[in-house]
Amino acid sequence: MRLSFAFAAATALIASFGANAAENQFDQLERGRYMAVLGDCAGCHTLPGGAPFAGGVALQTPFGKLVAPNITPDPETGIGNWSAEDFRRMMKTGIGHNGIRLYPAMPYPAYSRMSDGDIGDLWVYLNALQPVKNAVVANQLPFPFNIRLSLIGWNWLNFTPADFTPNPQKSAEWNRGAYIVEGPGHCGVCHSPKTWSGADKTNVALAGEVLQGWMAPKITSAPRDGLGQWSLDDITGYLKTGTNRFDIASGPMAEVVSNSTSKMTDADLRAVAVYLKDLPGETQTRSAIAADSAAMRTGAAIYADNCSACHGGNGEGTPKLFPRLAGNALTQQADATSLIRVVLAGSQAGATHAAPTAPAMPSLAWRLNDAQVADVLTYVRNTWGNAATAVPAEDVAKLRRQLQSGN
Repeated sequence: MRLSFAFAAATALIASFGANAAENQFDQLERGRYMAVLGDCAGCHTLPGGAPFAGGVALQTPFGKLVAPNITPDPETGIGNWSAEDFRRMMKTGIGHNGIRLYPAMPYPAYSRMSDGDIGDLWVYLNALQPVKNAVVANQLPFPFNIRLSLIGWNWLNFTPADFTPNPQKSAEWNRGAYIVEGPGHCGVCHSPKTWSGADKTNVALAGEVLQGWMAPKITSAPRDGLGQWSLDDITGYLKTGTNRFDIASGPMAEVVSNSTSKMTDADLRAVAVYLKDLPGETQTRSAIAADSAAMRTGAAIYADNCSACHGGNGEGTPKLFPRLAGNALTQQADATSLIRVVLAGSQAGATHAAPTAPAMPSLAWRLNDAQVADVLTYVRNTWGNAATAVPAEDVAKLRRQLQSGN
């Protein structure tokens, strides 16, 4: 009898231990899945319609093309032969399995700020994925950029591994937002101006940059061309749904919203907003181009004929359908690349659970010549309180050629 009781107790203990272990493993997998969301791993490692994380997305950099690798646990073409320490070292230093140096298009300078716990959770999640055999030739750069040893010099010049250090003068919410933006979210990769070697200019972080033919706008608190006019709710709403009273996400940001920010917790979205709103932004005054100039008069006529039906006679737009142009920070960026691109190539907003419509703007390239595109955008950038530099027709012609050539 005593033996039976002891056996039953031991069985119950083992069962309890097993249940706890399974629960802990599930929790770690879930934390790892969420880290993949914060890092938007799918954005680079999942082709539209392709197997998750099997790689193949081409990244057009100023130095040539790189293709994101397969990060499923396939032993031949993925990371199946990597160890947990291989993965941690790659995230922290940019040096992968067998000592292969990664290009900073894989944003290890940002990921180096992640905690070992978060990296470990992500590793466990990736190893639980379905292995997919998909060989990817990642390095498609031309000579001499295809020589990986050059990355020793790049790292020496531009990269010092450093864990994220909380600011004791700021709140826990602010620090959580800083950790996401500077670490797994790697926002600076797109939104920070770059040096000649492609590294972030840390003294003007998040002040906007042209990347892959789009202008990633300034996201400091600058009042005219940053987030100065956006409230915390405006920022969280945009990240959660892809739209707010000022703008609708399109281009690369539509993908980021669809795959990443729309799946973040409300608490993390607010933390990001709190941090971004606290970043200082310059407040220099600008003067709008005179309304009676030739470009502005021509632009006004083109706008009335081609744009006002959707964006409104006063640039007021329609919430969740057509972006507001009056007071829109994107229209007043120092670089008008995104505006030119949208007019020439059209664009479609990202669809989210909260805003599934994904409205689109058609291409007007067939209808407007380079000078007309330049004039209408100059008008939009300098009307209804907006103020920004004129758009040169040469910039329109250059981007039109790039779009036609597919580069």
